[in-house]
Amino acid sequence: MTGGSSDEPDPERVHKVMARAGVASRRACEALIVEGRVTVNGTVARTGDRVVPTDCIELDGAVVAWDPGLVHYLLNKPRDVLSAASDDRGRRCVTDLVPADERVYPVGRLDADSEGLIIVTNDGELTHRLTHPSWGVDKEYLAHVCGVPSRRALAQLRNGVELDDGPTAPAVVSMPQPSMVRIVIGEGRNRQVRRMCEAVGHPVLRLVRTRIGPLSDSSLRPGENRPLTPDEVRKLHGAAKAANRR
Repeated sequence: MTGGSSDEPDPERVHKVMARAGVASRRACEALIVEGRVTVNGTVARTGDRVVPTDCIELDGAVVAWDPGLVHYLLNKPRDVLSAASDDRGRRCVTDLVPADERVYPVGRLDADSEGLIIVTNDGELTHRLTHPSWGVDKEYLAHVCGVPSRRALAQLRNGVELDDGPTAPAVVSMPQPSMVRIVIGEGRNRQVRRMCEAVGHPVLRLVRTRIGPLSDSSLRPGENRPLTPDEVRKLHGAAKAANRR
């Protein structure tokens, strides 16, 4: 499907690349190709097709991350760390907490005074899919708030709250214990969860992001990180694709 030039790596068969990326065994990957579930650069792949790292392989619409230069980290961001690649005032950034030699950046925002999961990567396509408003991947937060929200306040959060930049979309909201609100949103406005809670009369005392799409990891302590597995990267792409269809 793709031919290499003298400046490119030698093309490899699609099923071998998929197997090395952790999709399945070579034989199982060949079967996925025969079933028509694999595309390369938007075209249905055939057995024997070859690819180079600039090609985009997708399985059921989810990108297979196989470029060896791409890195993906899941980080439990502590409070007072910036969701930025650098800071001209010398403050700590999320990129200081991952071991990447490559230039990496955070996916989306998590306020300096908020905590929890954030992805740090150099994968531009995944970043676009997780942050662009048209994709809307769900993110889950636990908010410790002032007071105990009433049923009416919870209903307001679920149905949408009027903010200064417009009403919020409906959210999934529950109260697992008094003064603790679990909120799942697909939007990514600046300080959105804090502003939503304040709008219904319950300012946030502490905010922790506990899930990004299909990813959660309660074993990561504040400041700790781990690489994402190829399967987790695929699931993130798949979640973005599903959200985009919705």
